[in-house]
Amino acid sequence: MQIIPIKTRIFRENEELTPFILKYVKRIPENSILVITSKIVALSEGRTVEYKSEAQKIKLIKQESDFAMKTKITWLTIKDGMVMSSAGIDASNAKGKLILLPKNSFKSADFIRREIKKIFKLKKVGVLITDSRIFPLRAGIVGVALSYAGFRGIRDYRGSKDIFGRILKMSRTDVADSLATSAVLEMGEGKEQQPLALITDAPVQFMEKVNKRELIIDPKEDLYLPLFGSILKK
Repeated sequence: MQIIPIKTRIFRENEELTPFILKYVKRIPENSILVITSKIVALSEGRTVEYKSEAQKIKLIKQESDFAMKTKITWLTIKDGMVMSSAGIDASNAKGKLILLPKNSFKSADFIRREIKKIFKLKKVGVLITDSRIFPLRAGIVGVALSYAGFRGIRDYRGSKDIFGRILKMSRTDVADSLATSAVLEMGEGKEQQPLALITDAPVQFMEKVNKRELIIDPKEDLYLPLFGSILKK
């Protein structure tokens, strides 16, 4: 697998995304995945709000979240089945504005995939929209898959055998987030201006339709249930 980050100019709010991509991506090989940071997808959709006050930001966080809890450091939120800080609302590289997450990121990923599939005359191609998250008890951020299209996001080993013949009962690989983490490492999180990347020869199962809930589990079934206890009671 190879990941090629793509340097671009600064993306402008309300700019059309497909022409921007085509300006910097001249060729996409078969069996590739185009990676796009969620920030430029959100900007293309006009998902910004002029920052006025902290009270306004808090109101936005609550509006954008399925659950929100204030902590000493940040707002811990759940949005679209994912735990994140401040409902994913970002003020970095935003020129005084707050950038929200895309309205429907899976719909956006599917639209972009259909566009590039047609333009580049491809049969097997994927699109991955990335964001960043912080793992509990770990310093630093890592890339995660906000959404994707064109490939299966999870690899299921349950029912197969390990190297010693033992039947696997729990093992599944989070393919989408694994790819996002690798891609964001190459794309950067600062002033690199690399909002796009191309993954070639990725070990994925390409498909036309994805199950956008295949990576989501009920909090009651989560390994970290004891940590979620206070949330589930509310």
